[in-house]
Order: sequence, then C-alpha cells, then structure tokens
Amino acid sequence: MFDEMSEKGFSRRDVLRVGLSLVPLVVTGASPAALAQTKASKEQTQYQDSPKDGQTCAACLHFTAPSGCKVVDGSISPTGWCNLYAVKPG
Repeated sequence: MFDEMSEKGFSRRDVLRVGLSLVPLVVTGASPAALAQTKASKEQTQYQDSPKDGQTCAACLHFTAPSGCKVVDGSISPTGWCNLYAVKPG
C-alpha cells in the first residue's frame, strides 16, 4: 500500500498524518461533518432579542422550538433575530 502512495507523491509522514487524523472518528464513531460542526456565538451573528424588519427566529430555518438554534449557541428567543436568518420553507 505504501508503495502505491509513494508513487503518487505521498510520503510516509503524509500517510501517518491522515491515518492519525481518523483516530477520533473511529474512537467516537462520529462523522467528520459532525466533528467539524460548531455553533456561532451570539456576538458573531449580531443576535438580538427583538425582530428586525419583520424577521424573527421563529420564522427562521435554523430555529428549533422552544428556544434553540441549529447554528447559534445559547438560548434563543422566538422573537429574536441574527444575521444568519434564513426564511423557513413552506
């Protein structure tokens, strides 16, 4: 296997680096996407507890009732707003 990798320009160090980067995935059983996902802070998203231009968290694609958000960390008001607002389809 290493010979094939070497022919493609990968060093032993490259192979080890990739292999070791997979250890947390194997140990936790998590997908790479799940490990990479972190929520943004309220400050980063300019979150406010009041609506903006008629837009509210309750009408946002990311809002999870009663007071959560898929992309913003912490407790979220249904009447709040942030700059990641996206209209909920339907």
